[in-house]
Amino acid sequence: MRRIALLTGFLALLAAGAARADAIEVRDVVLRAVDEGLVLDADFDFELTPRLAEVVANGVPLYFRVEFELTRSRWYWFDERAASRVLQMRLSYHALSRHYRLSAGIQPERFMLQQNFATLEEALRVLKRVRSWLVVDRVASISRSDYDAAVRMRLDTTLLPKPFQLSALTSRELHLESPWKRFVLRSPQQVPAPVESREPKKAAAR
Repeated sequence: MRRIALLTGFLALLAAGAARADAIEVRDVVLRAVDEGLVLDADFDFELTPRLAEVVANGVPLYFRVEFELTRSRWYWFDERAASRVLQMRLSYHALSRHYRLSAGIQPERFMLQQNFATLEEALRVLKRVRSWLVVDRVASISRSDYDAAVRMRLDTTLLPKPFQLSALTSRELHLESPWKRFVLRSPQQVPAPVESREPKKAAAR
């Protein structure tokens, strides 16, 4: 009986380790007010599964989505969605130049930022850190009520080639995602408009 109990406990530890292997942890999340609106800083913690590391090394790009939502509860109707944003990031490997490339943008067809890295570890280090992402425009209507904010990151398996999409239906090695990280934004104030810079008027000639 004792051997069975030890074996059961060992299998449970293996299962827990496997569950953590394909999970993304949302670390620090901060919303900051700037002239343009509200920007988000977030840190994520994860490691690629051996299968995903092999896939990207063979030239298949991996697409990651960072999703943000801002909602306000209403007792008389459905919750109001004040903002919803998606940041798309693509991790790829180029065999000719032997470097990894990280691209970021609002959608796959419009990547605005691209960086090259010598190693996969360097590329992942930047991928895990989102900085100054504009999630709420200054012109958006933000009341003085409390808001519920949520952010998460996940691997978008729908953008993988078809054979990998089919494998993702049964293999956890091709899955990587975080649960929603939820927090309350206490009574956000309307972000002030940028201060205009005007030259002083010249003194009238006497």
